[in-house]
Amino acid sequence: MNLIQKLTAFKTFATQAWALTKPYFQSDQKWKARGLLLAIVALNLGLVYMAVLFNDWNRLFYDALQNKQEPVFWTQLGRFTYLAFAFIIIAVYKFYLTQLLEMRWRGWMTTHYLQRWLAGQAFYKLELARFTSRPNADTSNPDNPDQRIQEDINLFTTYTVSLSMGLLNSVVTLLSFIGILWGLSGEFSFTVGGTAVHIPGFMVWMAVLYCAVGSVLTHYIGRPQIKLNFDQQRVEADFRHHMVRVREYSESIALDRGEQVERVQLDTRLDRVLGNYLRLIKAQKNLIWFTSFFGQAAVVFPFVVAAPRFFSGAIQLGELMQISSAFGQVQGSLSWFVDSYSSLASWRATTDRLTSFEASFRALALVDHTQAAIDSEALDARDLTVALPNGVVLLAGAQLHAQAGDSVLLQGPSGSGKSTLFRTLAGIWPFASGQVASPRDTMFIPQRPYFPNGPLREALAYPQAPSQYTDAQLKQALEDAMLPDLTQQLDHADAWSQKLSGGEQQRLAIARVLLKQPKWVFADEATSALDEATESSVYKRLLALVHQAGGAIISIAHRPSVAVFHQQRWTLEKQADGAPSLYKLDEKRS
Repeated sequence: MNLIQKLTAFKTFATQAWALTKPYFQSDQKWKARGLLLAIVALNLGLVYMAVLFNDWNRLFYDALQNKQEPVFWTQLGRFTYLAFAFIIIAVYKFYLTQLLEMRWRGWMTTHYLQRWLAGQAFYKLELARFTSRPNADTSNPDNPDQRIQEDINLFTTYTVSLSMGLLNSVVTLLSFIGILWGLSGEFSFTVGGTAVHIPGFMVWMAVLYCAVGSVLTHYIGRPQIKLNFDQQRVEADFRHHMVRVREYSESIALDRGEQVERVQLDTRLDRVLGNYLRLIKAQKNLIWFTSFFGQAAVVFPFVVAAPRFFSGAIQLGELMQISSAFGQVQGSLSWFVDSYSSLASWRATTDRLTSFEASFRALALVDHTQAAIDSEALDARDLTVALPNGVVLLAGAQLHAQAGDSVLLQGPSGSGKSTLFRTLAGIWPFASGQVASPRDTMFIPQRPYFPNGPLREALAYPQAPSQYTDAQLKQALEDAMLPDLTQQLDHADAWSQKLSGGEQQRLAIARVLLKQPKWVFADEATSALDEATESSVYKRLLALVHQAGGAIISIAHRPSVAVFHQQRWTLEKQADGAPSLYKLDEKRS
């Protein structure tokens, strides 16, 4: 990578970091954020000023020791007491306000990204894009959005504040001490070809040269850490995510005796975690070899350079110690890049991950082409084209219509896209185009209903608050869905998705519909786990509900026992090769 490419890459990274940073300081919390930032900057400047005072104290204190000036010694010791006390106060409040800014910034960014992640079913569409992206599609689809929001935002705010304040501190310290060191350095003279050469501020130039060489070497030695840190966050998240899935599907895994397979899967992911971590440790070891040598050499370097002047009597011990202190401050400031390289590598990896997360939200807007309206009295779809994420077209130019009083059964071979058509009608499928007018007051019953962990009343009323319904209404819904045993457990908290059987979960999802009494119901294999008698009972209640409310029911089912409750058929029929879509939709009435 040549210099121009490196400068371009740095400019791109700086632009990305600023794009992530700017929104908080322009948000509704901008004045608090800016005020905290200014206070932290002021405290950092205060610490630099204290360092200048301590540097001057070094000269006076050690001169008093060398000259055996006892009154001056005790005076300077007293001065040190109040200097140290002021330093402690500034350091404590710098820490406190820095942590407060990081916490508030993290809170704002987390809320901001949670809102975007949960808006417009982005959380669902991002998962589709991740697992079903085309081979040549954009590869910025994020893995583990939960980690991006929970961990990466925390790391980003922490590193951004600490590194920026560290850089500010280093720049101000350099400006404060470079003049002091220049004045204390004296000239370095030597002869070249009979000509005397004088270099003023020799110690300053040595510090610049020393740190410039160190910074270049640090970059080349530590550069592999950037990618290794990025990969480490990814494999750690994959390992954690798979353990969550094992817990989530514990019953299915136990019934399938799948423990050994899951152990192999987890061991494979753990090997990736440890393997990448070992490579990261080795990269950090190589960098620490160099930075440790660099730091230790810097301790004695100013004494070696200034020793001839001290032993010749040109300077006293106090000045020697002041030179050492000033050189340490200048060298420390110029070594900011060396000392912060590991943190910079982690910051770069975190920024890249959040930038790709941000890009994924923008990419979603380019995918969904369905024009949806949810204010119709009927269901109408025109020129509807439904595709899979890989570009395969399931339906092309389809026309659909259902009105109040209808009961429609959607049928077709397994894998023909029946559930995908439901998702399109619900407005959550991004790989569709056309115009869809959906009726008001609609509820969908998915194949796998979701129940939040907690009290049963919350699972039943979801996503509304249970306080909107009386206990009598909640119990009646459970009774109508043939779950009488649960009527006394409204306040019992549990993981209902794990505790209830498949049939009980389906009945609880139906109880939710009976509780809320929508006009239109879309049921996707909603009774597949029920016996025929129970299925007949709940379907009769669903039909009575929608007809009384002036709506309709549209179902997906394979069982003949469900077909008897529907007067209209939508059938997905396979088309011949070369057709514009895999299936066509045929509408019939019984």
